[in-house]
Amino acid sequence: MPRKLVPMTIAYDFDGTLADGNMQEHQFLPDIGMTAAAFWTEVKKLTKEHQADEVLVYMNLMLRKADAAGVKVRRNDFKQRGKSITLFDGVEGWFDRLNKYARSKSVRLEHVLISSGNAEIFAGTAIASKFAHVYASKFIFDHHGIAAWPALAVNYTTKTQYLFRINKGAHDLSDNGTVNRFVRKSERAVPFENMIFIGDGSTDIPCFRLVKDQGGLSVAVYKQRSHGAHNKAEGYVSDGRVHCVAAANYSEGGELDKIVKAQIDAIAARAAVEALYAKEPK
Repeated sequence: MPRKLVPMTIAYDFDGTLADGNMQEHQFLPDIGMTAAAFWTEVKKLTKEHQADEVLVYMNLMLRKADAAGVKVRRNDFKQRGKSITLFDGVEGWFDRLNKYARSKSVRLEHVLISSGNAEIFAGTAIASKFAHVYASKFIFDHHGIAAWPALAVNYTTKTQYLFRINKGAHDLSDNGTVNRFVRKSERAVPFENMIFIGDGSTDIPCFRLVKDQGGLSVAVYKQRSHGAHNKAEGYVSDGRVHCVAAANYSEGGELDKIVKAQIDAIAARAAVEALYAKEPK
């Protein structure tokens, strides 16, 4: 009888984790004639002025500025802008390579995005098809197919909700019952100790801590050759928020590759030991 595969999930932030900067900065902001500095300064100002959620503010501002500039905001317009995003080294080959490695260890690996960025822009990236689930901020589109209103805003605290959805297999966002229902640890879809969370910034801190405290692995990545980014990531270690840091280089044989493969090995070994104990006579 073939051995049952062990479920495992790697959850990722996007901006600064899989690609440099915020995804809106690559094409959308140039299209509406704004610099990144000007756009985010206005977002911060409006957030403070209205005591609002920053993600909702930036999404609203995107639509207002696009309308003023005569820039189209249909679903496919966003998707086309995602195609211009340059990913960090090794990202495009990372998912298939790790899936193959995990399978060789009898581990069923899935990849999930948990991002405050736009799901519609992410859909245009070269890696969108590699993700089993995408939890990112997204718009409601009207009967003309034009973005009209935020449908989902993913901020630094709501990000943790999606880790519980992974944990319980509750992926229908309209269903709040399943994610809040009591489920025995042994019956959960993906145990927290079988999760890795990879992120880069302050919006990832709640996820870092949740996964770390629940027995999973939290990794802070930083842009290569950026002394400031490296120091920031190291600060998460000293603060007890992550287990380790690595450059955002996803190439085979790199530091991050070795860290994740070692965790896959550990999960496979633990599952093998648990299976042996389960066979022992009571």
